Amino acid sequence: MVVLIALHNLTRWIVLVLAVIALFRAYLGWFGKRPFTEQDRKIGVFFASAMDSQLLLGIILWIFGEWGFKMLGTGNSQFFALEHSTTMILAVILTHVGSIMAKRAPDAVRKHKAAAIYYSVAVLMVLSAIPWLTRSLLPGL
Repeated sequence: MVVLIALHNLTRWIVLVLAVIALFRAYLGWFGKRPFTEQDRKIGVFFASAMDSQLLLGIILWIFGEWGFKMLGTGNSQFFALEHSTTMILAVILTHVGSIMAKRAPDAVRKHKAAAIYYSVAVLMVLSAIPWLTRSLLPGL
């Protein structure tokens, strides 16, 4: 379980780096009125895939770890049992909705705008639900 926790902690940095890149490209495209390129689409896919991987690790930890399912009735760890899990699931959903809305938008500016708005809300949710004070910034170091 320790390996999964370390992997989950490490993967958050991959998610955050991809989020910064996706947000940068989305806002640059939206306000700079740039074309929506294949590279823009791919960074959105990579960001969503990283979120999916992080969610999968989180679900495994929630089911089999000591902070999720096992804590639901105890009241000892409401943050991990409910708040963290729910917020992260909603953030993953918003990331995918952003990708879908960007794909379906009729023009490049609206594609970038959709990606920027949905990804921004998702990233704010992720940042609010990361246990910054109780987890090592660089696990294993």
